[in-house]
Amino acid sequence: MTGDAIIATSDRRLMPTYARSPVAFVRGEGARLWDTEGREYLDFFACLAVTNLGHAPRPVVDAITAQASRLLHVSNLHYCEPQARLAELLCSHSFADRVFFCNSGAEANEAAIKLARRWGHSLGGRRTKVVTALGSFHGRTLATLTATGQEKVRVGYEPLPTGFRYVPYDDVAALEDALDDTTAALMLEPVQGEGGVVIPRPEYLAAARRLCDERGVLLVFDEVQTGMGRTGTLFAYEQTGITPDLMTLAKALASGVPIGALLARDDVAACFGAGAHGSTFGGNALATAAGVATVETMTAPGFLARVRELGAYFLVRLERLATKSRAIESVRGLGMMLAIVLREPGAPIVERCLARGLVINCTADRVLRLLPPLVIGEAEIDRGVAILEEVLTS
Repeated sequence: MTGDAIIATSDRRLMPTYARSPVAFVRGEGARLWDTEGREYLDFFACLAVTNLGHAPRPVVDAITAQASRLLHVSNLHYCEPQARLAELLCSHSFADRVFFCNSGAEANEAAIKLARRWGHSLGGRRTKVVTALGSFHGRTLATLTATGQEKVRVGYEPLPTGFRYVPYDDVAALEDALDDTTAALMLEPVQGEGGVVIPRPEYLAAARRLCDERGVLLVFDEVQTGMGRTGTLFAYEQTGITPDLMTLAKALASGVPIGALLARDDVAACFGAGAHGSTFGGNALATAAGVATVETMTAPGFLARVRELGAYFLVRLERLATKSRAIESVRGLGMMLAIVLREPGAPIVERCLARGLVINCTADRVLRLLPPLVIGEAEIDRGVAILEEVLTS
């Protein structure tokens, strides 16, 4: 199909739930994409932090090819080798003892909410409330959109599930007021992604851990976007000096093959007995084979150190750009999760960059979110920043 045909058919047949840019990608390699006309684009978005190893990463492609030739799927009423291997890898590289596999970040967060409520019921049933932060994003299911601290995602879906409370992000006093003996869990993103790449003060997450310990509340980190190397460590919590009780993953866990995961300590995970939760495709053989290859690649010697090096280089380039453009209010970032905060709406900037062959994203109206593949190089960063400079200084 031609690009125009793909766009026309999609607009005619797909539900209009996305505001799509008028381009159809057909091929990718590393940090580059190509459309139906053969035009090349530099990817500073990684398909929303999913293709962290770049497009068509060879170890993952090989793992998928080999697994597809043997076994695509096996029921969760039986055992599955790649599922077991991925669970072992995730636990050995984190605080967790147990994993529940599903298909997306929303499902992982839904599972976290269910497990927290189940845990609360095991203590007598009083602890049912889930506290989340304003500006957060936790998914599109009814429970996770209710957990999301953004009113715009909840409009039109009432009545919503009960038992949620919102507090300002990076506000310790608000946590002190919200966490009580009816609270099952505090769910936070270590860095807010959809909220605009908002990085809290270090003492905030430390205070969250302390308050949860003092008041008998589970601390849940939503690392759907920050996890899998995005911030320069395999998981963002590793840079905070604390550990959560539960953690959710998805997006980049299998380099583009749909997967989600809830990680937990043994004592909390024990609240999920047989039949308490499930997922037909969760931990699918193909997805977990891709996940094994992804985790093994990211934990290879030198990989994450290189991500930190590139992230620091990228941030310096953006800080220099900020001195040249009056359109930029500030820049910020952690690892390869970066943002340019504009003084004006960012959607037109996204389209102007796309026309020049650079794929970026705007969130929170004025924040250009930059999430390049972790395998990008300095020359590609320079090329992308040059396009941003051309657009933002014109």
